[in-house]
Amino acid sequence: MTDAAGADPHSSVRSVAAAIGVALESAGVAHGEYEAVLLLAWAVGCEAGDVRRAVLMGDTMGELVSRYGAGADDAGVGGDETDGAVSDDADVATAGAPRVATRLRDAVTRRCAREPLQYIVGTAPFRYLSLDVGPGVFVPRPETETAVDLALDWLRSDCIPGAGTRIVDLCAGTGAIGLSLVTELPASQVWAVEKDDDAIVWTRRNASRVLDGIAGAADRYHLVQADATDAATLAQLDGTVDAVVTNPPYIPLATPPEQPEVIDWDPHVALFGGSDDGLHIPVLLLRRIRTLLRPGGLVVMEHDITQGAALREAALRMGFVRPRTEPDLTGRDRFLVAWRDGE
Repeated sequence: MTDAAGADPHSSVRSVAAAIGVALESAGVAHGEYEAVLLLAWAVGCEAGDVRRAVLMGDTMGELVSRYGAGADDAGVGGDETDGAVSDDADVATAGAPRVATRLRDAVTRRCAREPLQYIVGTAPFRYLSLDVGPGVFVPRPETETAVDLALDWLRSDCIPGAGTRIVDLCAGTGAIGLSLVTELPASQVWAVEKDDDAIVWTRRNASRVLDGIAGAADRYHLVQADATDAATLAQLDGTVDAVVTNPPYIPLATPPEQPEVIDWDPHVALFGGSDDGLHIPVLLLRRIRTLLRPGGLVVMEHDITQGAALREAALRMGFVRPRTEPDLTGRDRFLVAWRDGE
């Protein structure tokens, strides 16, 4: 993207988006055109749909900035330099366009260096939530939403949840799983466990943001900093938990990911399963989960596409029943689903 394309308020939104898309795809980003719209929306301070509408209408960058001037101010784009003197759309466009261009150039440079898009814009969507993310925490992926679906389907049908429903989210990271469950399942009690000092900063931040304003929700969400594999962690809940849902570190050390966004940016403590096959930490967690669950309680565990059979076998050895493997959104083996014996 040239400086002129971003800085000139007379440039069309379409041409700027196209230039960004080409730059991103040249850097190896798979969906450059799609991400260009997201980066433009972030820089301006509007929604992606607003950018797409501006493209269809043939709007200029100046028109886009003037239309969403308040949003640009909120995003740090608006004009401290104007000192309140901006009085009409033309003034807003003139004052705002250079700042939008600066933010946009910085964002495109970072994305071309393969920094995750979510780190740049500061948020990641997960189900009905928008979660704060940044260096030090694993960016939640869309496939993990399926783990929440699997748990909710059972909790809402076979389990018949009520005020006493107890759910545990191990290796919480951003808090995506536990916060989704506590907000989508009224009256449930959710415990979340995160060990890492850097990651738990984001868990706390998201819990505060998500639960603020939802009556009673903060009292139903319990965040603990601890080792999820330790027998002492949540020992007071042993034998009483209805469901454990977890996306643990599971990537095999023998086959590290190749995507720069993952290997260079996601914290390795959240990625690797502690052994060549990646099963060391998941198996340790299964043993702890077996103790936490009540008889008949459910476990849903995300795993690598190579680990389905091994985790089903491990679950059977530990006293789980009816273990099965469920696919992710692309049809690949991704989730262990099993129940503690004694149902």
